[in-house]
Amino acid sequence: MPITGPSTEIALISAFLIGLMGSVHCLGMCGGIVGALTLGLPQAIRTSPRRMLPYILCYNIGRISSYVLAGAFVGMLGGQALRALSLDNARLIGQLIAGGFLVALGLYVAGWSRALGSLEKLGAHAWRRIEPIGRRYLPVKHATQAFAVGLLWGWLPCGLVYAALAWSLVAGDAATGAAFMLVFGLGTLPMLLAMGAAAKWLTTLTRHLAFRRSVAAVLVLVGVYTMISPHWYEPHGPMTTSQEKVTAAAFGHLPLLKQRK
Repeated sequence: MPITGPSTEIALISAFLIGLMGSVHCLGMCGGIVGALTLGLPQAIRTSPRRMLPYILCYNIGRISSYVLAGAFVGMLGGQALRALSLDNARLIGQLIAGGFLVALGLYVAGWSRALGSLEKLGAHAWRRIEPIGRRYLPVKHATQAFAVGLLWGWLPCGLVYAALAWSLVAGDAATGAAFMLVFGLGTLPMLLAMGAAAKWLTTLTRHLAFRRSVAAVLVLVGVYTMISPHWYEPHGPMTTSQEKVTAAAFGHLPLLKQRK
């Protein structure tokens, strides 16, 4: 029984918007990371936006590659779990997970809740094992090193990434989960690729409480819509008779099957 999450168009548009709006939360931290990673480069490169761009691109390509790998793994696990459920249960769980994480992300961006901060603390335990590996590639001297550092950067504990992975969890399979995280990563690029005057303007904008709360309100509204919309999560394809029997037996629905026959 193949199960897909939201329609492809809705899922990919949502992924991009989550990355774009959610990166408001990450701009200060991730922008600082890029600055720290480029300290080993010659000053002539660091002071030239044109010469810096290839390095920043390599950092972010590596980061997004890690997101894609994580999305594929989580999508595969989630797809296996959802296939063990009835269609109605799969739909309900998919909507609650995806929408709930978006609401949590919105509250987190606005500073009204630290729920995702608790997840970041859990992720920090794994990061302590990964971070020492990155030191081998510092200081960055060339683009290949920048890509390797970006791959590791993608595993930095981040509530925004965890919220996106929650959508990958209910995507239905590895390929869809990977595609979702790819588009999500692309959505984060405008903020993180900005340099010079544009970067200063974006940093100033994201520090305004009204702006952050406006973004947070949009995320919360999308999350609530995800949870209550009857058509957001649409399993694809009917179950075979044998799959219906297995699922029904697991959930005690065999009498319903007999009535249908």
